[in-house]
Amino acid sequence: MDIDDLLAEVAVDSTPPETRDLQELTRCWVAERVAPEILPWPSDLMDRVLERIRRQIELVEDQTGNMDPKTNFKLIIIQTELERFKFLVRSFLRARMKKIDAHPIHILAQHTASTSTFAPLLSPSELQYMTSHQSLLSNHYSSSFLSQFPASLQRLDDTTGGISMVDKPDEDKAVFVRAMKDVGDIFVEGTDRRFEMKRGDVWVVRWSAVRRWSVGTGTGDVELI
Repeated sequence: MDIDDLLAEVAVDSTPPETRDLQELTRCWVAERVAPEILPWPSDLMDRVLERIRRQIELVEDQTGNMDPKTNFKLIIIQTELERFKFLVRSFLRARMKKIDAHPIHILAQHTASTSTFAPLLSPSELQYMTSHQSLLSNHYSSSFLSQFPASLQRLDDTTGGISMVDKPDEDKAVFVRAMKDVGDIFVEGTDRRFEMKRGDVWVVRWSAVRRWSVGTGTGDVELI
């Protein structure tokens, strides 16, 4: 461990929990908007953030109408901070819902596989939304045209003939990443491209090449920017 690591640990310990949660929420928001595939649901972080939002809303409602100038000024600060958290949460959820709408069958399979781990892919509300939304779409497709096809051609997740009917995100999409630690050699599959990623480096690289080191899906040595 070098001096930079020691200074980073001291800085984290001296940072208030609210500020750390805001920083982590911001990183999750950026990563979700940049990554081509949906990232695991940050359960602990979202529980803390949503609970803090609930408490702040209750505080604003209780203090609204107080004629004390100091209280009114405090409420303005609280409301400003509250709106910042609410914007990040709404934008974060919209980015996830957009991916769910685009690749529901693929994401459902990934979520089912992730339920055996400590990091489920979807939250309970997201899973309920995706299940209901996909059920409505399936019924609509069936009544519109699928019912007129042979039974063997009515499946939306058919993979026969070596061709999959399931839409998947483009894992070879280019993303901007920053190395939080020395990662080492990165090999871009399908090419002869190989490079060394050191702490502080910023690269434009295929998502599939850095996914295993990314925050949320891997070791956390690389963050999306």
